[in-house]
Amino acid sequence: MLGALVGLKAEAKLLRMLLPDAPIAVSGATFEGACGAMDRLRRSGATSLLSFGCSAGLSPDVRAGAVQVAAWVDVDGVTYETDSAMRARFGAALPDALGDGLRHSDTLVVTAAEKEALYKRSGCLAVDMESGLVAQSGLPFAVLRVVCDDARRDLPPVACDVLAGGRISVPRLIGGLARQPGQIGALIALGREAARARQSMKAFLTRLAVSG
Repeated sequence: MLGALVGLKAEAKLLRMLLPDAPIAVSGATFEGACGAMDRLRRSGATSLLSFGCSAGLSPDVRAGAVQVAAWVDVDGVTYETDSAMRARFGAALPDALGDGLRHSDTLVVTAAEKEALYKRSGCLAVDMESGLVAQSGLPFAVLRVVCDDARRDLPPVACDVLAGGRISVPRLIGGLARQPGQIGALIALGREAARARQSMKAFLTRLAVSG
């Protein structure tokens, strides 16, 4: 049975259009939450795993909205290959799907400088906070991710403290902007990239569903 690990509840809702009956666990975009979500998937009886959702671009050639069906995951320099049959199932052969590697990080990667350093170290196209745990599970796995912020973008401070329970917390968002209103422009730009990423992944999932 396939189980899926995602960062946010909105990502779980999006994945339901392709996997209506599969167990989906939400990490809340924290390392502790990802560990707990993995435990829930194991208890559900999952025998294969999908890491799904957003990632941050590392390669300067990858833009927001790019969809990646990763060929491998890099965890602190150790490479874990994704399952070839699962890669095919989740669209690796589609013409706009990127392959190559995805880097795992236990913490949020915030600045363009951090992204550049990770790219030079790993050569991976993007980074997320869940795929490493899926890769280290010992189960067959695949990674289907969409870039939500590209390698050139620093995340505004409010974006790093706005999540609660796997959702965007409106009180935290308002409070952060009240303390530092100069973030508004950067937050709007990030929101545009996130919207582009969501539409790109939705279109990708629709093609997968149609193709069976």
